[in-house]
Amino acid sequence: MAAAAAAAQEAWRAVSPRRRRSAARRPKRREAAAAAGTPGAEPEVDGGVVLRRIQEAREDLVVSDFWSSALETITGCLRKHLEQLRAPEGPLSEALGHLHLAAPPVEADAAPGSVPEETLVPGACCFKCVCYGIGNFARCATARSQLAFLLLLLERCQIPRSHCWVYDPLFSPLEIAVLNALGVVVLRENEEGKRSVCGEPTVFYMPHCGTALYNNLLWSNWSVDALSKVVILGNSFRALEERLLTRILHKHYSYVAKILTGLEELAFPQTPRYMDVFNDTSIHWFPVEKLTQLPMDTWAFREEPDYQDCEDLEIIRKKTEEPPGADLSSL
Repeated sequence: MAAAAAAAQEAWRAVSPRRRRSAARRPKRREAAAAAGTPGAEPEVDGGVVLRRIQEAREDLVVSDFWSSALETITGCLRKHLEQLRAPEGPLSEALGHLHLAAPPVEADAAPGSVPEETLVPGACCFKCVCYGIGNFARCATARSQLAFLLLLLERCQIPRSHCWVYDPLFSPLEIAVLNALGVVVLRENEEGKRSVCGEPTVFYMPHCGTALYNNLLWSNWSVDALSKVVILGNSFRALEERLLTRILHKHYSYVAKILTGLEELAFPQTPRYMDVFNDTSIHWFPVEKLTQLPMDTWAFREEPDYQDCEDLEIIRKKTEEPPGADLSSL
């Protein structure tokens, strides 16, 4: 597997020149997808092709106006969040000394071509990263762009890939193998978003996930101390409030409803090129000052969500068995 991972990293570094597809060929691609029974899906491919397409998605993203604007938004938020982690009596370096800091990224963890001087958020390497719900990136261009965004985010913030956990119940064995080769950690169990940060600052990357997943994440970290270490990149909470009936929001997604006045939210930019990929996406963080101003009884109720009579749940519930991984020896 070490050899396979090295080969995959090499494929990420140097890929063959992209061949432009003519407009005449595009309908055939859609017809093939329709024949496969999955609207918008691409035909099955091998791991080498998937890696090349991820690299192409990265190249498109990194030169886009969307990426530069989104990165500016994320950087501003993470800098504020790191200020919050400072010890009252000392500088940032002393505060971070009390946290579990990630080791400097080694070659296997760092994104190809990244250098320490490119770190946009000093101290961001203290973050962990958890990604839920990017979907079948081997066959879906939207999911592939979301994965490319994740890899760029890790690179720019100098978060080692080995400190990034990824899960989607829809991942195929091929996709699991590709993710392993890219150096991120694929979770074997469907956590349903119920992951505690355990005192470590964590960025949760959750593009277009179901509302229940955000609700579960909040429940798992329902305290001032835990939420102050959480950053969420995902569906706009403000838009959820506007879209859902008030009684539905409070009955089924009570933790989302209760935290709306305890967070800060910055919307991602909207550009035509990535409208479908990152529409309605924001970065959220939870300032201690706002959390401590919430009524005391806000924190008293901590019943685990069950969604027994909830329609349109939009998440896949935990199963007893997970799909096996695949072998990348052919890459």
